[in-house]
Amino acid sequence: MRFSAAAAAERLLPGRLAVRARPWADRLDAIIFAPDARGAAGRMSLIAFALRVVNAVIAFVSQVLLARYMGGFEYGIFVLVWVTMIILGNTACLGFQTSVIRFVPEYEAKKSPGELRGVLVASWRVVLAASTIIALAGALGIWLFEESIQSYYVLPFYLGLVCLPMIAVGDLLQGTARAYAWPLWSMIPSFLIRPLLILLFLWGLHVGGISPNATAAVLAAILATYLTTILQIAYVAVKTENPLRSVKPVFRLRSWLMVSVPIFLSNGFYYLLTNADVLLVGHFMQPTDVAVYFATTKALALVHFVYYAVRTGAIQRYSAFLHSGDMAGLARFARETAYWTFIPATVMGFIVLLLGKPILMLFGPGFAAGYPLLFPLVAAVILRATVGPAESLLTMSGHERSSVAIYGFTLAANIALSFLLIPSLGLWGVAIATSVSLVLEATLLAFTVWRKLGILMVALLPAPKETR
Repeated sequence: MRFSAAAAAERLLPGRLAVRARPWADRLDAIIFAPDARGAAGRMSLIAFALRVVNAVIAFVSQVLLARYMGGFEYGIFVLVWVTMIILGNTACLGFQTSVIRFVPEYEAKKSPGELRGVLVASWRVVLAASTIIALAGALGIWLFEESIQSYYVLPFYLGLVCLPMIAVGDLLQGTARAYAWPLWSMIPSFLIRPLLILLFLWGLHVGGISPNATAAVLAAILATYLTTILQIAYVAVKTENPLRSVKPVFRLRSWLMVSVPIFLSNGFYYLLTNADVLLVGHFMQPTDVAVYFATTKALALVHFVYYAVRTGAIQRYSAFLHSGDMAGLARFARETAYWTFIPATVMGFIVLLLGKPILMLFGPGFAAGYPLLFPLVAAVILRATVGPAESLLTMSGHERSSVAIYGFTLAANIALSFLLIPSLGLWGVAIATSVSLVLEATLLAFTVWRKLGILMVALLPAPKETR
């Protein structure tokens, strides 16, 4: 017997409410149980959304405990180091963590096991090599320019580079899990397991006599990252390898790189765009300011996770629609994903604004200063949500270069505005720069999807009668 939202509404709600809720419950059932690509994407998005909710709670609680445990100054140091490592780890994947989502369905549809095993093996080797080189180059850079770096950042950054290769491999395995439509393993490792382990290991180090400062937090992050990635390898890598063990891999590295490199540039710009605000605050201001701004973005993450949930469920289905040649179905599905993003993001945005101040006060004294910043940031994130995962649609349809151009231009605008506004406006300057860049990003993405694919992927605009 399967779950039915309509049946649950009839049992749990009083008469009138049950009648009013029935159409919405029927729609939810249609999404959950539809046997087509739309249904599969809907189920994956709902699973991803539920996981994101749980992750948001765990991540928030862990960050609150870290901030209170370490104090604003040490917490700010750890935040800057950890955000930098996350950016570098994603960059070290060279785009393979996304391109594999495109290649796996393609090779499965073409029944090309040689190429399938080849891309899985090659992506592993490329990511591990690139991340190791970046880590070594980073260590050399710190050594050469140590005198110009604040002393309290030096050791934490050295230690952070130790876990860089495992962050990159973990990101690749998340992409592989998405390619095979395994939502749990595409979300749980870095969004549930790792945050909990960081907190657990930091507590263990403290019990062992080590002060809970930024250095101890980075050590805890190293242990948590290695253990999490080992778990991913044990499940995702082994499960993908077993059916192909007897297949000779066919390597088409040149063609894979031709697709992955533009994605690498797009992802790199995107990650810098979404995290540049924290890095810029760290450049211009003190670690305590980094802590306040990062806590504010953690409250904002309750809105952001809607986008990531929909993107997780949709990206593999974009590829399936494109390979089947069903452009009309793709257009309908693309607009649906925009609505799936916009409506929940709007609801979550109002909740964040309503509860934002008490949420920030949980981090400790002084953190509530970030509450006013939530108003422009939430408005910008909601506007960004109107176009859904439009950049994923461009990537899956072969328009990676357009995504690169959009994110490159938006990143440049964000950095320019930040350099202009932060010295005079402080945290308000970075909040304004980030909000403007998010609105600019949404506008450019919607326009490019319409120009390249003829799809009007904007939740607030009526669908055209025909799409090409």
